[in-house]
Amino acid sequence: MVAFGYTLMTEQAGPRELVRFAAEAERAGFDFEVMSDHYFPWLDEQGHAPNAWSVLGAVTQATERVELMTYVTCPIMRYHPAVVAQQAATVQLLSGNRFTLGLGAGENLNEHVVGRGWPPVNVRHEMLVEALQIISELFQGGYVNYAGDHFRVDSAKLWDLPETRVPIATAVSGAQSVEHFAPLSDAMIAVEPDADLVGSWNSLHKAESAKIAQLPVCWDPNRDAAVRRAHEQFRWFAGGWKVNAELPGPSAFAAATQFVTEDDVAQNIPCGPDPDPIVAAAKPFWEAGFTHLALVQIGGEHQDGFVEFARDRLLPALNEAAN
Repeated sequence: MVAFGYTLMTEQAGPRELVRFAAEAERAGFDFEVMSDHYFPWLDEQGHAPNAWSVLGAVTQATERVELMTYVTCPIMRYHPAVVAQQAATVQLLSGNRFTLGLGAGENLNEHVVGRGWPPVNVRHEMLVEALQIISELFQGGYVNYAGDHFRVDSAKLWDLPETRVPIATAVSGAQSVEHFAPLSDAMIAVEPDADLVGSWNSLHKAESAKIAQLPVCWDPNRDAAVRRAHEQFRWFAGGWKVNAELPGPSAFAAATQFVTEDDVAQNIPCGPDPDPIVAAAKPFWEAGFTHLALVQIGGEHQDGFVEFARDRLLPALNEAAN
């Protein structure tokens, strides 16, 4: 079975709106909800970046059924891993064991704000390995001391631990990240429908584990309007994650994507009122072995219409095609 999720995208809506969207998406029949964790939007046109963890606390009380997840939190600079572990345990308690901690090596866009520079990717992977070790040890209970190359922990303990340990899902993009993170994670996150990546993960992960991906879409009754909005707010997506992780702010993303056209965006993001292009774009993910796919509706002011469309047409079409 493939589960279909809804993305609470902090870059394009304020905190009150995100909580309302979460409740509406649950009522519409989405299986799970993921939330981005950003200090900046990708582009000025998106216009928002509330604190994800505060919003998640409210979402736990506005929903009852859907699984919740960060997609993703970076525990290596802006947050210390001991703080992330405390936040995750608290959200698990508030949600009644519906939370998965999604982690990744981060983007310069969000992490530069603490003024520590931006390490190369190999160093970020080393830091994430240490962060995963610290968080996992704290989830086990008891006092934790840790002295690594990048982090120290001095007599830390989580005093409010849920009965169900928080699952950890980690973002990977290639063989190196799979090798580092699969042994320390319960589930895999990736952005491309790469069957080889799934196979590499499975070879290192003995238990059956979730593979979670994300797909941007732009629903609108008018396809031309959807294409224009997707270009305005999501052209940053064209750079790919190796580029996106390095750029320092919205102005850099605007400059890097100044030559991306509306046609370029329309070829890569399904736009308009028809569910068939979305189903076609989603199909490679479950064919590659992904078990969970979260949809991103582009445009904060167009979530209500999208959720109604998902309830009446899109989710039935996806479930029929995948399940």
